[in-house]
Amino acid sequence: MTSQERKTPEQSGFDLSKVAKTIELLSRGNHISVGDTPNDIVSETRLYRLLHYRSLVKRVSSTPILVVYALVNRSYVLDLQPNKSWIRHLLMQGFDVYLLDWKSPTRMDKYVSFDDYVNSYIDDCVEIVQNNNSSDKITIHGYCMGSSMSAMYTSLHQEKIKNLVTIAPVIDTSKDTTVIANISKQMDIDKLVSYIGYLPPEKLYECYSILKPFKQGVNKYFNLIENIENESFVQNFLRIEKWLYDTPPIAGETIKQWINDIYKKNLLVKNQFRLGTAIVDLKKINVPLLNIVAEEDHLVSPECSVPLNEVVSSEDKRLIRFHTGHVGLIASSYSQNNVLPKVGQWLKSRSN
Repeated sequence: MTSQERKTPEQSGFDLSKVAKTIELLSRGNHISVGDTPNDIVSETRLYRLLHYRSLVKRVSSTPILVVYALVNRSYVLDLQPNKSWIRHLLMQGFDVYLLDWKSPTRMDKYVSFDDYVNSYIDDCVEIVQNNNSSDKITIHGYCMGSSMSAMYTSLHQEKIKNLVTIAPVIDTSKDTTVIANISKQMDIDKLVSYIGYLPPEKLYECYSILKPFKQGVNKYFNLIENIENESFVQNFLRIEKWLYDTPPIAGETIKQWINDIYKKNLLVKNQFRLGTAIVDLKKINVPLLNIVAEEDHLVSPECSVPLNEVVSSEDKRLIRFHTGHVGLIASSYSQNNVLPKVGQWLKSRSN
């Protein structure tokens, strides 16, 4: 770190009135609207809500999309604000969009596993979407861990899936060189969850905070001070900040499988990952696949995601790399201008 980077706001020449305004803004708390695209809750249980978004234009696609979010952080990052909303952009392209919005597990859910999430909860939602739309098959579309779960689901229930769209899926963890992967491979997750039954939110945020300590620490607040008069910058900052701190717990059995079986043993890409009595065999997947990775992803190495295209049996499969980061793929101007148009184009040709 340079001496310039260590300077206080006053030493760096910041306007003290801007510093005061920033402090006042942050002291008011993080009360900001997110996830505002109109939707209806079509199903709700103790561990999830299934949201159906209202059409914004005349629909051009007859194949509905079920978006499966990760169990980490909150799904509203896909609908952060109108001009940076993954969901809204899909709607504007004429797609019928549903979102599986996970709720926080409690101590009661210690033994909830990936088998429950994939073969029960996701499957229930797929059938609801099928029935609502009178569709034999739907597009399943995941993000991060949600992509991994979408791939698991497709391998076991392919008769219900028309297209598989993944964004930054965790597939081959032997090729994941991120800090998160290295921590996961060294973590004694069994000991941790044995005490409280789940992975607590503060542990997840501790992992995130050490990824880029300067960028995610003091530097981002210096940037906020510099841009405090820019309302667009401030609103975007507050929304991202809200999402970063809004970290849910993860059920004990689920996080144990994620750490031990996927990160340490790398069973998913080896086609040895078990869901109940079933084995997830990714090579059985033969539906059209679109796999999207970020070249600058610091949460899931692109080399960890790319092997999905190599292990599936799909003849129609495409890998697209984008010069952005993990969140930049789905919640940025870059995403709106570069990623989503290509996703929409790919889907439109395979959704009617």
